[in-house]
Amino acid sequence: MPITPTQHIWMDGHLVPWDDAMVHVLSHGLHYGTGAFEGVRAYPTANGPAVFRLREHMQRLINSCKILMIEVPFTLDGLCDAVVAVVRANEMTEGCYIRPLVYLGYGEMGVNPLPAPVNVAIACWPWGAYLGDDGHANGVRMKISSWHRHSPNAMPTAAKGTGLYVNSGLAKVEAIKAGYDEAILLGPDGRISECSGENLFIVRNGVIVTPPPSEAGALAGITQDSIVTLARDLGYEVRFEAMVRTDLYLADEAFLTGTAAEVVPIASVDDRVVGSGKPGPVTSQLQTTYFKIVRGEVSQYSSWLTVC
Repeated sequence: MPITPTQHIWMDGHLVPWDDAMVHVLSHGLHYGTGAFEGVRAYPTANGPAVFRLREHMQRLINSCKILMIEVPFTLDGLCDAVVAVVRANEMTEGCYIRPLVYLGYGEMGVNPLPAPVNVAIACWPWGAYLGDDGHANGVRMKISSWHRHSPNAMPTAAKGTGLYVNSGLAKVEAIKAGYDEAILLGPDGRISECSGENLFIVRNGVIVTPPPSEAGALAGITQDSIVTLARDLGYEVRFEAMVRTDLYLADEAFLTGTAAEVVPIASVDDRVVGSGKPGPVTSQLQTTYFKIVRGEVSQYSSWLTVC
């Protein structure tokens, strides 16, 4: 999706003009994929723009860096304050997508990342529906990718590391070129892991099921966690269970979740229509309620919002 420039980007503790936010071509992260990032959204609310689950996102960023042995030069509170500052500086009253990035910068070359300097940047810009408005309304067409998710002993799938997303990109490109909207990756054991950038759910006989992230080799999703909490609060039974591809084919409903994607119904998988092929009642209820929550319309979840 195209990027719409805003005014400022936060870099290493300072707001700089958008066009001045540059890195050296010999930065370590550019060559070796050494870095970690987050995807965060802010939404318009009656009290002003509010970031959804900001602290959880910044904690996951710190956790990713710990796994990758990158020492973040800012505290959790400092990172949260920086996100609020960049949203305010860019006057994102209608909401935005936020991209915090920790990366190894210029000064060292070679596979050993330890001597390289650590840099932190946070940008934000207006961004619409990641899988399109039609995807939100009518569902998306999914394809099981020929590319598998990493083994957790080959790459640390619990980290949202920059280099790990080459795997996601290969799966996404394969799906798009084949005429689908999104890819589903299997784990090394052939079970369902996750999508290229989203977690996956099915509904079966009124029960909501999602793969357990650590066992599936998937990133533990913050939107996934939010939907699990919301569904249980609405009275649904939610289970973390391993899945195979035929579980998707035979589901009554299926949907995916992610900060960028939000909550999106799945219309078909590998050309098998899921349920009726249209958003089901459980998916629709969760999607509708989720969008009310992120806009501050459900007071029960106000603690999930940080007003800027």
